[in-house]
Amino acid sequence: MANLTTKYLGLTLKNPIIVGSSELTNHADKNKEWADAGAGAIILKSLFEEQILMDIDAERVNNMSGTFDHIENYLGFYLKKHSVDQYIQLIKNTKSSVSIPVIASINCFDNAEWVSFAKNVEQAGADALEVNLFVMPADFDKDGRTLEENYLRIVKELLNVVKIPVAIKLSSYFSGLANFMLELSKTGIKGITLFNKFYSPAVDIEHEKIVAAPIFSKAEDNANTLRWMSILSGKVTCDLSASTGVHSAKEVISNLLVGATTTQMVSAIYEKGASHITETVHALEQWMDEKKYASIEEYRGKLNQKNIKNPMMLERAQFMKYFSDSGK
Repeated sequence: MANLTTKYLGLTLKNPIIVGSSELTNHADKNKEWADAGAGAIILKSLFEEQILMDIDAERVNNMSGTFDHIENYLGFYLKKHSVDQYIQLIKNTKSSVSIPVIASINCFDNAEWVSFAKNVEQAGADALEVNLFVMPADFDKDGRTLEENYLRIVKELLNVVKIPVAIKLSSYFSGLANFMLELSKTGIKGITLFNKFYSPAVDIEHEKIVAAPIFSKAEDNANTLRWMSILSGKVTCDLSASTGVHSAKEVISNLLVGATTTQMVSAIYEKGASHITETVHALEQWMDEKKYASIEEYRGKLNQKNIKNPMMLERAQFMKYFSDSGK
C-alpha cells in the first residue's frame, strides 16, 4: 500500500491534502471533522490585519475613525479585539481537538505593525503560520521593485519575531515572478503558497453597479498554479503548496507531479463535504498503487520544468500547438 506521508514546513503530514484557510476552518468542531475525514493538515481561517491593528492601538484606530463619536469607536475596537482573542482561542481549541498539524493564517497588506501579533499565534500553539500577503499593484507612483522590497521587509521582520515555520501565500502579480519567488525563498521562510484567490468584481448590467463575482473556484482555475509550480519547483529553496482549483485527486496528483509539496482544498469541500476529503485521499492512494509508487517522493517533481523534454510546453507552446495543423 502506498505511503502518502509528506513533509511540509518541516512538519510531518499523513498526506499532502490540506484544508485551506476559509470559513470551513473557523470552528474547532469542524476542524475535527476535517481531521477525522483524513486531511493532512488544517490552515485556520485568516485573521485580517485590520483586526490585529485594532488590538494593537485602540487610540490610533479611534483617531482614524474621526467621523464617529468616542463610544462608537470604542465599540468598534472592542469588537475587533474580541475577534483577535477568539482567534487565539480557536488555535488552542483546534490543537486540543486534532492530532494533525494546525497552521494559523494572517491576511495582511502593507503595514508591518501586525508582525508582533505573530508571536501570540506561536504562543497559542500553532504549528506554523501562513501569511496571506498582498499589496495591490495599483499605485502609479510605485514601481515593481518598490513593491517587492515591501514584501521582503515584512517577511524579514516577521522571521525575527517567530520561530515556528512560516509560509507566504502570494499572488502572481509580479513583473519578474520567478526571480522574486527565488529571492523570497532565500529569506528563511519554509514555504510559498501559489496562489491567492481574490474576491473578484463583476458588473451587474441591470442595476449598473459593481458586485462580487462567484467566490468558489473551478478545477480549470488550477492551470496557472500548475504552470508556475512546474517552473519554480527545484529552483526555489523552500516548499511549495498548491492553492486554487484543487477539486479532486486529479488536481492533487497533477500538482505533485509538477513539484508541489502539498495541495490546499476549499471549494470542493464546501460543495461536497467532509466525505470528499476521504474520497480524494483514497483516490490518490489508488493511483499510486496502480502506478506502483511506494511514496510521493518517487514522483514529486517528475514533470517540473527542469525534468521535462520540452519546457516550452509551460510557456507559449500551448497556443502554438492549438493552432497548428497537426495538433502535435
